[in-house]
Amino acid sequence: MTAIKHALQRDIFTPNDERLLSIVNVCKAGKKKKNCFLCATVTTERPVQVKVVKVKKSDKGDFYKRQIAWALRDLAVVDAKDAIKENPEFDLHFEKIYKWVASSTAEKNAFISCIWKLNQRYLRKKIDFVNVSSQLLEESVPSGENQSVTGGDEEAVDEYQELNAREEQDIEIMMEGCEYAISNAEAFAERLSRELQVLDGANIQSIMASEKQVNILMKLLDEALKEVDQIELKLSSYEEMLQSVKEQMDQISESNHLIHLSNTNNVKLLSEIEFLVNHMDLAKGHIKALQEGDLSSSRGIEACTNAADALLQCMNVALRPGHDMLLAVEQQQQRFSDLRENFARRLASHLNNVFVQQGHDQSSTLAQHSVELTLPNHHPFHRDLLRYAKLMEWLKSTDYRKYEGLTKNYMDYLSRLYEREIKDFFEVAKIKMTGTTKESKKFGLHGSSGKLTGSTSSLNKLSVQSSGNRRSQSSSLLDMGNMSASDLDVADRTKFDKIFEQVLSELEPLCLAEQDFISKFFKLQQHQSMPGTVTEGEDTDGGTLSRQHNAGTPLPVSSEKDMIRQMMIKIFRCIEPELNNLIALGDKIDSFNSLYMLVKMSHHVWTAQNVDPASFLSTTLGNVLVTVKRNFDKCISNQIRQMEEVKISKKSKVGILPFVAEFEEFAGLAESIFKNAERRGDLDKAYTKLIRGVFVNVEKVANESQKTPRDVVMMENFHHIFATLSRLKISCLEAEKKEAKQKYTDHLQSYVIYSLGQPLEKLNHFFEGVEARVAQGIREEEVSYQLAFNKQELRKVIKEYPGKEVKKGLDNLYKKVDKHLCEEENLLQVVWHSMQDEFIRQYKHFEGLIARCYPGSGVTMEFTIQDILDYCSSIAQSH
Repeated sequence: MTAIKHALQRDIFTPNDERLLSIVNVCKAGKKKKNCFLCATVTTERPVQVKVVKVKKSDKGDFYKRQIAWALRDLAVVDAKDAIKENPEFDLHFEKIYKWVASSTAEKNAFISCIWKLNQRYLRKKIDFVNVSSQLLEESVPSGENQSVTGGDEEAVDEYQELNAREEQDIEIMMEGCEYAISNAEAFAERLSRELQVLDGANIQSIMASEKQVNILMKLLDEALKEVDQIELKLSSYEEMLQSVKEQMDQISESNHLIHLSNTNNVKLLSEIEFLVNHMDLAKGHIKALQEGDLSSSRGIEACTNAADALLQCMNVALRPGHDMLLAVEQQQQRFSDLRENFARRLASHLNNVFVQQGHDQSSTLAQHSVELTLPNHHPFHRDLLRYAKLMEWLKSTDYRKYEGLTKNYMDYLSRLYEREIKDFFEVAKIKMTGTTKESKKFGLHGSSGKLTGSTSSLNKLSVQSSGNRRSQSSSLLDMGNMSASDLDVADRTKFDKIFEQVLSELEPLCLAEQDFISKFFKLQQHQSMPGTVTEGEDTDGGTLSRQHNAGTPLPVSSEKDMIRQMMIKIFRCIEPELNNLIALGDKIDSFNSLYMLVKMSHHVWTAQNVDPASFLSTTLGNVLVTVKRNFDKCISNQIRQMEEVKISKKSKVGILPFVAEFEEFAGLAESIFKNAERRGDLDKAYTKLIRGVFVNVEKVANESQKTPRDVVMMENFHHIFATLSRLKISCLEAEKKEAKQKYTDHLQSYVIYSLGQPLEKLNHFFEGVEARVAQGIREEEVSYQLAFNKQELRKVIKEYPGKEVKKGLDNLYKKVDKHLCEEENLLQVVWHSMQDEFIRQYKHFEGLIARCYPGSGVTMEFTIQDILDYCSSIAQSH
């Protein structure tokens, strides 16, 4: 390594005026081991520049070349990887991280130590030495008076000093005077020794000559000391003189300090008094307003509000330490408490009277709404009460017990008022739904106001009876053999829809307005918490709204939302049962009304949830929606049960089944109602259940039918179903529409084949025998040689079917088909045309067999295809 170091110094660094101080043999971590050297160098010229240079051996020869150099000042981190275990790996963090693996741990440590020394000597910058042994750095710490960098190479840096020009010149003169110095070093050394002795002797003589001057200098120093002693005596006398002055000045300074302290205390006392006067003094006008202010006029309410705010500020002032020990402060606080108690009592009493008066005033307006489907407007009442909103906020923060008492009283008075209004409103709605008062008695209403008797369970029983009536009606329709609409036409259902929508439209703004008023009047904000403070020791007992409210603790948003919801539930406790009764009545009037109610209720629930999913209105309508959905499901189940219980007449033809017609009515009505509705998914599920029930029960009735052939029942009803689904274009029933079409087509073909039978029966048997011989292996042209199937036998069979007999058979067939088919579906011509096509197909089949098996015989049928067409056409026209 020493030889390499000298070679690098000579070939690379000396030409660049640099000295090599340390070297380490390294290779890059993780790659193929291509060795190179990292060198620590300094420049010989000042200012000294310290560098780390990477040197690599040339690929073309044995010489080394300089590859890259980094300035030491750019080095940020030296990471030795492990300070305890020996590890040849280390990282140098310049503009990026360079990872190296040294040939030995000793070389790595020596190189890192040299870097640290150079940093300490020349740079003094913050280079982080990470995972470096502390012993390695401690060995390099400078010590002693002449702090210098220690270490082998650095010592060489300190010992070496360049000769200046004068020193070089003296050495050259000396060397010239002793030319033999180079050839005879001993002689040169002896000469230098002799000259040095001469110089030493001269120096001693010079010192002895200067002894006289030293004695003179010592004498002068003695005289100077005497002068110093005299000056010290004078200074001592001056100090004694000034001592008394100092004492007097100290007394004056202490007196000034006491005067300053007194002034400071007076200023602080004045500041405290001004603070108490400014913050705890309530104006006489405010006191008068709190004691005697008029709470019924707008001006009086404003004066009381300002006075209450001023009182709250005085009571909530942050007293400084020690203020509460002052008697005046204690008396003023007691006075404020008395004012607060008296005003809170007076405010609560006045508002209670306002609540009671409002109940009486609002009751007088109920008569004019008794015949109209509208709810009384509470906006004037809310507007008048909102004038007290700031006073309610003050009461909530100062006396929560009275605030909660007002809340209870408001709920009690308003719940009774709203109960009367809402019940009268629903009675009007029920009368309008059922029509006249006479009709209302039919549905369980009696009295002048049409009050609904019985509970929800009785309404459910009536609803079941209505379903039974619908089933009996379906049975009677089936017995009559024709199809009729529901007892209530579309106009009646539309009327019910409008009434139900008006009921929801009246209730929704009423609830929202009341909830908004409660939030504003009682200061129960739903989006931010309201800090409340009560006097010490006052607990709150809220009854139905009970909860503990500690002084200074803000109400959480969720608690305020819960309080609003609880108040709304108590005030409007009659809405949900009244809605349920109305829904039960509508379902009893017509079970299809559940479709209207499901759509309307879903829309209003969706609207309410968009405003506030947790609001009273959203929750109540959601609960009622569950009932409506249950009624809707019950309507679907009843229809399926009616399908299963249907009985057919044994004396009349079946035709279109009642439940098929009812499904058409239901689907048409549902599509018009559920257009762009939010609950389309519920309808699609109901469609799937109903259509499956229709399919199953059509087949069941067809199998049980005795008067009408099974194929006719299946064909007509599935044709009707297919036509209904095609007209309504219900996307979720596309598969069922295809299935209905397939069933209709299959049973049409089956009925045609079954009814047509074998119109040329003997001829058909003859050709079946021919086909059997061909199947046994006899060639077609050789069949005529068979005794039972020769030409004479063929002519004999053909003569039995002249055109007149064929037309007569077709006419009888037409009459038979006409008796089987119903008039409503109008499938007679379709079936007759299919029979005509099937007859022609059989005719062509017979002719083909004659041509193949009896070639050249000249045997033909007694009638032609044109005759068949003429027969069928004339038969159809004659009927």
